Amino acid sequence: METLRRLDDPEGGEFPSDYDEARTAASFGRLVIQNDLHFSISCEIDQNIQDSAQYGRIEVPAQATARRTRIVVLVSRFHPLAMVAADNPGAFLGTDEACAEGALAASDLEKVEQALTESGYVAIPEELLANHYDGATPLLFHGSYQPRWWDRFFGSF
Repeated sequence: METLRRLDDPEGGEFPSDYDEARTAASFGRLVIQNDLHFSISCEIDQNIQDSAQYGRIEVPAQATARRTRIVVLVSRFHPLAMVAADNPGAFLGTDEACAEGALAASDLEKVEQALTESGYVAIPEELLANHYDGATPLLFHGSYQPRWWDRFFGSF
């Protein structure tokens, strides 16, 4: 929570006030290469995410994992935040649950975490991001639900 609160800049909605697109693109590119190397496959990427604090998405294909479950890595525009999910964000309450249920192999999670570390990212547990947002940035949403930390750093604006 300390990292999330430190990065919660009320001046920056979709991205921090000191956002550097070139640095973010370079870091994301390194992460893509590291994931491809660790899994010996070309992972799908999406960098065309608009009106969002999320910079990009990397999908490790199911056929490249031990349990045949896709792994999704989300990268925030708020460097160094990243999130890892088995199958899709929200499919499990975090990677611990996915491992416990047999959907995610610890060895695959280790590969992703190593790629994140090598590329300068910090994986924030999905269960932490599921907590209600009580930070400093005014978040405007359509609907009546209370925003979560996930919305702040990976959601749409």
